[in-house]
Amino acid sequence: MTNKPFIHENFLLQNETAVHLFHDHAKKLPIIDYHCHLNPQEVAEDHKFRSITELWLGGDHYKWRALRTNGVAEKFITGDASDWDKFQKWAETMPYCMRNPLYHWTHLELKTCFGIDKVLNPQTAKEIYDECNEKLASPEFSARNLMLHYNVEAVCTTDDPVDSLEYHKQVRESGFKVKVLPTWRPDMAMTVENPSAYRDYIDKLAKVSGVSINCFDDIVKALLVRHKYFEEQGCRLSDHGMEEFYADDFTAKELDEIFSKVYGGTALTESEIRKFKSAMLIEFGKMDADTGWTQQFHYGVIRNQNTKMFNLIGKDTGFDSMAQVMTAKAMNRYMDRLNSMDKLTKTIIYNLNPSDFEMVGTTIGNFQDGSVPGKIQLGAGWWFLDQKNGMEQQMEVLSMLGLLSRFVGMLTDSRSFVSYARHEYFRRILCNLIGNDVEKGEIPASEMSRIEQMIEDISYYNAKRFFKF
Repeated sequence: MTNKPFIHENFLLQNETAVHLFHDHAKKLPIIDYHCHLNPQEVAEDHKFRSITELWLGGDHYKWRALRTNGVAEKFITGDASDWDKFQKWAETMPYCMRNPLYHWTHLELKTCFGIDKVLNPQTAKEIYDECNEKLASPEFSARNLMLHYNVEAVCTTDDPVDSLEYHKQVRESGFKVKVLPTWRPDMAMTVENPSAYRDYIDKLAKVSGVSINCFDDIVKALLVRHKYFEEQGCRLSDHGMEEFYADDFTAKELDEIFSKVYGGTALTESEIRKFKSAMLIEFGKMDADTGWTQQFHYGVIRNQNTKMFNLIGKDTGFDSMAQVMTAKAMNRYMDRLNSMDKLTKTIIYNLNPSDFEMVGTTIGNFQDGSVPGKIQLGAGWWFLDQKNGMEQQMEVLSMLGLLSRFVGMLTDSRSFVSYARHEYFRRILCNLIGNDVEKGEIPASEMSRIEQMIEDISYYNAKRFFKF
């Protein structure tokens, strides 16, 4: 037994090489969080958090799932219980989270944000709650100061084409040193499953773009107006969240007929939905290629699977699962279509089901063209894979089927201002992975300068060059 704190300086670092790589090369580097779901209004207004409960539990469906699994009533999760009561339930749940990634994340965030070494449990809950809240009441723990505390250089939020981006402008004009950039997320423009909701969205798009939308080409024109606007506001990436890839055949006549049908309120057939989505993805890819953006695809999720809870508390509240889809042919065909038009831009593909790692790992190799190192990327472990085992799996596959040295590294994919600790978590895992290889003689120790540069590149420099920040 030892008195060493749980989160100590060499946490997850199992050998001397890993310790050297992390402390002397990875730890010191700034953070480029190129995909997150932060609320830009909170940055613009330098939001002050009323409590650790708001900061930690307010929108974190990872924690919500764990609380429900531990038998905690919804009142203490998304209900009207007090901040203390909700935090107390989280503290009571924490001892049951051992071996769940939340156990590591919780204590890493306590350490890196608040300097707290104590393990969270029912006995320490009140002391930790009070200490965190006391610190959150000071200006040093505002939204902006938390970003500065974690040495954040740039973040890319997730934004719909109809968004005004007014808060991004406010942040930029305020002189805040952290870049807060928008990301183009046009999912609603291709979500034609609900005719009524789709019509409402198209009307919003027409109004904000100034384009009268009467056919498929008009949708593209309106989106191009907004795409240009996003570019003017510093956008350099797009992102698409979808269950699978789409690459069905279609004609211009079919697309106009489909648009007229759905805009008129008639439900589409499965074939019509797929044709429309296939066409939209091609148009999005062409837009991104013409502006030199990076396109991202988060695929393989089925959302809001608990109808009862969806009706009670709404969408995106922790009732989503990995999908099992056969999308390899469509993924390859989609990229091949764009590539044949010389319109395949830099691309990152994130799979949610770990069984797809090797498939995506081989697919990205089909479309590397020598123009950009790592032009087509296997994305970091996402959502349910955003943990130690998932990160290691992703890096093992990329090492085997691609070039780990060209990987653009980690992101938070989070709404929380303390999730930057995940970058440290990733860097520790990366350094340990490489350190173990060196110690076992699988990477030559004589190439230490190259190894050190590899760690720095994956932690920071690859992303900075890739996205041109």
